[in-house]
Amino acid sequence: MSTATPAEVRVRPPRPALIATATATAAAALLLTPNGAVADPTPRPASQPAPPVREGSGLSDPSDRAAARAPESTTDRALTTPVTELTDGTGTAGGTRGYPREQVLTPDPENPADKSIRLGLTPYHAIAPKLNALQRLGDRVSVEVAGRSAGGHRLYLVTVTAPESARQARAQERMRELIENAPSAAAKDPSVKRTYKTPVFFNNNIHGNEWEGTDAALKLIEKLATAQDRSTTDLLARNRVYFNITANPDGRIAGTRANANGFDLNRDFVTASQPEVRAMRRIAIDKQPAVMVDLHGYVNGTLIEPTTPPHGENYEYDLFLKNTYANALGMEAAVNGLGYTPGKDGVEPAQIPFRDQEEGWDDWPPIFTPQYMPFHGAVAAHTVEFPMAVNNDEYDDLPVAELRRRSAINVAIAGAAMRASLNYTQANRTSLISDQIEVFRRSVTGAAQVPVSPETVPGVPGIGPEDVYTTDFPRAYVIPAGTKAQRSATAAARLVDHLLANDVQVRRATKEFRLGGKTYAKGSYVVDLRQPKRGMANVMLADGRDISDKVSVMYDISGWSLGRLWGATVDTVRTSSSKLSVPDRAVHEAAHVGYVAPRGALRLRLDDAREIAALNSLLADGVSVRRAADGSAIVPASARAKAVALAKKYDVAFDATKATGTTPLHRVRVAAAVTPGELFALREMNFDVTPVSTAILNAGFDWSRADVLFASAGLNHAGLDVTARAALDAFLAREGLVGRGATGAALNAAAGLLAVEPVEGNGDANGVVRVVNSAGGVTSGAPDHGFVYAPLWFTDLGPGVRVEQSYASGNPLVSGHWRALEDGSGGPAQAAGRASVVSGPHAVLFGTEPLFRDHPKGQFPQVARALLSVS
Repeated sequence: MSTATPAEVRVRPPRPALIATATATAAAALLLTPNGAVADPTPRPASQPAPPVREGSGLSDPSDRAAARAPESTTDRALTTPVTELTDGTGTAGGTRGYPREQVLTPDPENPADKSIRLGLTPYHAIAPKLNALQRLGDRVSVEVAGRSAGGHRLYLVTVTAPESARQARAQERMRELIENAPSAAAKDPSVKRTYKTPVFFNNNIHGNEWEGTDAALKLIEKLATAQDRSTTDLLARNRVYFNITANPDGRIAGTRANANGFDLNRDFVTASQPEVRAMRRIAIDKQPAVMVDLHGYVNGTLIEPTTPPHGENYEYDLFLKNTYANALGMEAAVNGLGYTPGKDGVEPAQIPFRDQEEGWDDWPPIFTPQYMPFHGAVAAHTVEFPMAVNNDEYDDLPVAELRRRSAINVAIAGAAMRASLNYTQANRTSLISDQIEVFRRSVTGAAQVPVSPETVPGVPGIGPEDVYTTDFPRAYVIPAGTKAQRSATAAARLVDHLLANDVQVRRATKEFRLGGKTYAKGSYVVDLRQPKRGMANVMLADGRDISDKVSVMYDISGWSLGRLWGATVDTVRTSSSKLSVPDRAVHEAAHVGYVAPRGALRLRLDDAREIAALNSLLADGVSVRRAADGSAIVPASARAKAVALAKKYDVAFDATKATGTTPLHRVRVAAAVTPGELFALREMNFDVTPVSTAILNAGFDWSRADVLFASAGLNHAGLDVTARAALDAFLAREGLVGRGATGAALNAAAGLLAVEPVEGNGDANGVVRVVNSAGGVTSGAPDHGFVYAPLWFTDLGPGVRVEQSYASGNPLVSGHWRALEDGSGGPAQAAGRASVVSGPHAVLFGTEPLFRDHPKGQFPQVARALLSVS
């Protein structure tokens, strides 16, 4: 069992002068979503954390407003951009050539609207010429293209190191693989200790309107490229320094936190829905950084992780804390050593949350870059938030001179943090690599984690029992094969491919086998937890944990189990066997499950997002499809050729059937007032979507373009003018509404569609919940788990209201953070047994979050069925 004790027993002494500042400025970064948040000008005591800002709340960042106008092409690009090896311009995979790997980059067209220009920073179109110039400075700088953003912009990975021949580069790759896959041998290999170059990774500008890391990186690259002093030449001889120049060029150009799809990329790592995140994932796997720093803004004074509890329970946290805290001290000294002061410059002293704060800035979820990288071997990983705000209101309101003064300070601080990290790496490179080897050794051998304590992590002050988070790793996971064991073969294949993309080793049974007291069919997938990336495998497949009693507030989401939320059946295997006796083989991709019966009418299940996408493609092509009694789609034999193409594209099965179906299905045109994640998910399912909002409706909207309204954010009935309100009411009375959350419930009440009383739970609550689905409706055949954020439930159900789904009895929360409010309301006990999804002739209302950030894949069909039934 995992262990931790409540944060109330924390013994470390806070620094009172910093607590108020840290908490208030942390409010600006409690960014749970693709939106930004403005800094709260009123400091709060540490006992009163700032409220989080929900996705789609529209409180601050222009990216929230822009999301409603995101072009469909950005979704297509995000879904179809291939995951490729890094390319140096020759088409050669990254590990097979020496350094430097120079290429001449074609300049981008000049864009005078680039938001960086006002700040005196480097606009995106100037980056390629700058990188060309840096490569010409000598033989230390290499540029590779790591991919393209959702908006189509190149993502640049720069490597700075001493020159390597192809033979030397292959030797480095051999040692990297040895560290990961044979760590015990790597620990004994003298060449690793003597010649392996420590990988250091600086990630910049992942939030587009936190610009300055990019400029600091370009300055540091130039210094490293030209300096001839002994310390620089020795640094580059013994280390490779990697820079992701701008992780979010779309946002850099537009001045938005999010990318062109409206996604906060620093919330997407467990899902990897966006191409920029898949590029960073590829860097993590290929380069295996031991040290990484993610440059952000804006928290005054400069915030430098490690974090407050709760700590991710799947890390080797003793090794992580040891190095991350020590490097933080060096960065703190370097930042404070620049000489900025509150009185002279408005710059507060740097802060380290682990030391200076009680809670509210945790490293629990694997959705952030520094919380994802440890699963690939990083033993020091940081978010660094430089201090001087220049985005949102400040960008619009402050004079250019003041903005540029602030940006210059931020560039200097970002540079100091990077240089300090290089100094730490150079001074501790042997122990850093030894610790990385130990991470993989524990994983491969199944060794227990080492709980943190003053004895196990000497030199880190204030460690208490509230910092101890460990987990009991199972022996393995099995993703069963066979229709009886597996809810959706398509979902299982997608999950396996996702695990493989995250460098988790997966094997497939070549014969029937028995494991953990159960018999599994040939073709079942086995994830042995004695592998280098056991933490990654477990963080994705485990149920997770209810941490509601550990801390009073969380920085972001607290539950995310892919085993529960992605629509695939996953079994946990606990056995003491040192070796799994399974006849299997390693796989590099899931077996394809696409199939079309050779004759007769076809049946397409609608239990997976890809099946919905295939259905919508058929409907868009004018195929006559009918709904069967079990909710599946009946496709005529005449559409077999189209079915063959779709089975290949979406990896779905069209089975033979004698059913003829009843209700005709039609292409649904959706007017969507939704969050960016929901808009993306709707388009992923191939719905015809037109984004709307209060402003768009007030400007005049042609409702003949829509068959149904899906509303969850950005649409306020009271904010509509008389004409827009009348048009909306007429549409809802004639067609219908699919609503989610408080916004959907409010529209339902205004239109008088369903007689229900919505009850709002704790607005901070989120996680994986147990649910009970009703047969024959919107949630028929859906998984028995869902996801919630600011959960809602429905009472006082009037005539004609059907309960489609309810929260389970007892405590429905499986993993996450859900507390009752101070008055005792809004908690899981109050939601237990209550309706979470309700429907009627013209409306379906969700109290859950079935499309949250494009993540809970197994929940998507509930929304699709609702849209199809209401329309």
